[in-house]
Amino acid sequence: MPLPSAPFRSSVMQIEPQWIDYNGHLNMAYYNVMFDRAIDEMWLQLGIGPDYMKARHCSTFTAECHVRYLREIHLGDPVQVQVYLLGADEKRLHTFEELRHATEGWLSATSENLTLHIDMEARKVAPFPPDIRARAQAIVDSYVGVSRPEGIGRNVAMPSAK
Repeated sequence: MPLPSAPFRSSVMQIEPQWIDYNGHLNMAYYNVMFDRAIDEMWLQLGIGPDYMKARHCSTFTAECHVRYLREIHLGDPVQVQVYLLGADEKRLHTFEELRHATEGWLSATSENLTLHIDMEARKVAPFPPDIRARAQAIVDSYVGVSRPEGIGRNVAMPSAK
């Protein structure tokens, strides 16, 4: 299977009417739904989707997530997620995702995540099998020369008063 593009681009998604809140825009919870759907698409290309879980009894769990909401999304806006696989080691994947308007290209939100590889029988963090570990590293290596998006590694903090 060929490596995903760098960055990986999800399929175009549509905002569902029930996701719009009383403020008239996409409710914050559904940004995570779209980020998760995009990750699921990329995981299929990485080889760690539902078939992997069934065959090898391993999966991934999100350990940490930092979402930034930058511009409102409304009903009818087509969206697409770009996923950057920034790092991989024997048990973890570090991703950064950008939710963009699919036709106009503007940035709506970002999500930075740390994902753990899990042995589903033991329900514990476990090393990736060598073939998956090598594939993940090949994807990380494919990002040489790709500009890193703004916002990676940001902390949540209030500015200090001077």
